Amino acid sequence: MRIALYEPDIPQNAGTVLRTAACFGIGVDVIEPCGFVWDEKRLRRAGMDYLDGVDVARHSSWRQYYKERKAQTAPGRLVLLTTKGSVPYAAFAFLADDTILLGRESAGVPDTVHDAVDARIRIPMVAGMRSLNVAVSAGLVIGEALRQLNGYPYEEQEFDR
Repeated sequence: MRIALYEPDIPQNAGTVLRTAACFGIGVDVIEPCGFVWDEKRLRRAGMDYLDGVDVARHSSWRQYYKERKAQTAPGRLVLLTTKGSVPYAAFAFLADDTILLGRESAGVPDTVHDAVDARIRIPMVAGMRSLNVAVSAGLVIGEALRQLNGYPYEEQEFDR
């Protein structure tokens, strides 16, 4: 499983997503251009000392990222988290090789990206609310995906049910 950030706008959110990914052993693809200078100073505050523990691949553009995915033998599904999605994320059946794509905080993703993905999911919200913070959204969806796949990277424990 991977997370892909499409042209992230806010370094603190990107840092938080990287920290989340590091904690769960998930790689991150960053699709540029970013709305900020990608450097340790801007990411370190939210990402703290977790940044060294995450596999990050940077891509210069959507076109480059998409071309590289298509060249892979088995790239898995590209799953867009969007307010325009028809399937609630908890009702979606995640696969281990899925990449969860998150759009820009300010604008989401363009129609060309919507048209290129394999699935579109959403987080149900109260009527009238536009969206959640992208890092919070990533945490919710990754948590559900890992729950479905029994894919938490720590030792399995006995839990009372």
